[in-house]
Amino acid sequence: MKKVLFATTALIATAGMAAAEVKISGYGRFGLDWNEANDVAGALDNTDATNITSRFRLTFDVSTETDGGVTVGGRIRAQAENRDGAQGRATFSSPQFHVAYGGLRVNVGNIWGAIDSAPGLYLNTTSVGTGIDGMGFNSLAIKGAGFDTFTSAGVGRGGIEAIYSAGGFTGHVSYSKQNGTAGTSTDANGVERTALMLNYSFGDYFVTGAYQSADNGRTITKGGVAVEADDDVIFLAGGADFGQFGATLQLAQTEEADSVTLAGEAEVGAASTVIAWVNSTDIDTGVTAGQTVTDGTAFGINYEYDLGGGVTFVAGYVNTAADDNDNSVQAGLHFSF
Repeated sequence: MKKVLFATTALIATAGMAAAEVKISGYGRFGLDWNEANDVAGALDNTDATNITSRFRLTFDVSTETDGGVTVGGRIRAQAENRDGAQGRATFSSPQFHVAYGGLRVNVGNIWGAIDSAPGLYLNTTSVGTGIDGMGFNSLAIKGAGFDTFTSAGVGRGGIEAIYSAGGFTGHVSYSKQNGTAGTSTDANGVERTALMLNYSFGDYFVTGAYQSADNGRTITKGGVAVEADDDVIFLAGGADFGQFGATLQLAQTEEADSVTLAGEAEVGAASTVIAWVNSTDIDTGVTAGQTVTDGTAFGINYEYDLGGGVTFVAGYVNTAADDNDNSVQAGLHFSF
């Protein structure tokens, strides 16, 4: 009802101009975060193991349609959050614009990114990770490589992407290039990424494949030579929904590591959902400098209870691949509107 009122108000305000649709949506989340890594010898005196984690997000979507049936629109996001005891901060995203017709959509600006849009990459939870805020997203099989994603933190990637859907097929290609920071260099090229994602859904099953090439980004030393850390990223995923139960398998290969994640989902009663996952990562021993990935096994569990009215109780536990001080627990509320 609230969304309808927002859209109606926007239509009245634009009387006499081309009819446009304005939607305001978002969510809020808040809870407690216990992180064992914050309570170890050598940590700062003002670093506590237990902190508040919170976020409030507003997304503004505007669109209009030409006489020929082409949709033109834009998106911008406002967000404020507090994590791990750090001072709260508020940001506005850079804009994303789109043109769509039939099954084709083209985004320009703060793009979504082909890999970030791949089904099976994230968990089917309110945070798309574990707990209230994702808890580090250790369930992702892609390790050590960056990829494009819509960001709320100021300037986005600055790119263009095309998404085409027909029946159970979706194809997504994206390209971005990040300009350098003013005053720091006159010659250095910005990070450049090109990615492709293909997905096919049939009945209660899906399969996904994605690939990314990159230049001018972070480098590591591998086999005695400098290698682009974001280059040659391969991601594969498949999943199924068996009614009360579901499962997803994802595999990824980067210049730093090979990784596999298995996640299982179960509906418990009428309002509860439990998702458990395990990730196994094998680092590339040929990387002699710049390695950012930890070898080993990580696992986690997420519990959600639907309280109605768009409110969900969320609790999560994660044990990372680190040998010590790698446990964290979160619990809180998530509400959407």
